[in-house]
Amino acid sequence: MTDPVTLTVTHDIAAPPDRVFDAWLDPALARHFLFKTPHGEMITCEIDARVGGRALIVERRASGDAHHHLQFEAIDRPHRLVFKFRADPAKEGAWTRVAIDFAATDAGTRITLTHDMDPQWAAYEEQTRKGWTTILGSLAETLESTHD
Repeated sequence: MTDPVTLTVTHDIAAPPDRVFDAWLDPALARHFLFKTPHGEMITCEIDARVGGRALIVERRASGDAHHHLQFEAIDRPHRLVFKFRADPAKEGAWTRVAIDFAATDAGTRITLTHDMDPQWAAYEEQTRKGWTTILGSLAETLESTHD
């Protein structure tokens, strides 16, 4: 059996861990950064923020609607968020696993995102890394532009 593909992305955000953590579970904020592209139109951002709960984020893109599905496995506010993840073209049951750790720093929060993918998705590794890097950057911008 081939080992899973594991990729890790880190990003520092100038906001406290609880605020950064909560943004992942708040549809009003998540729609501004989670799987959002510069030219797409966010049409659905539904989040059932509980262990076992699901999220559906759909963005209309020039190539068609991009569906992103999450199912939450662990919600340990404000330290760790773990969810199963799949996106087009993956079908129901073809989940990968994403774990996000939130650590307080002097300047705010360091996010460490680890994505474990089945070897069948190895060809998507670089695209996936780029996607998460973009998402974390957009999260930082979203939090900088919104105030409590």
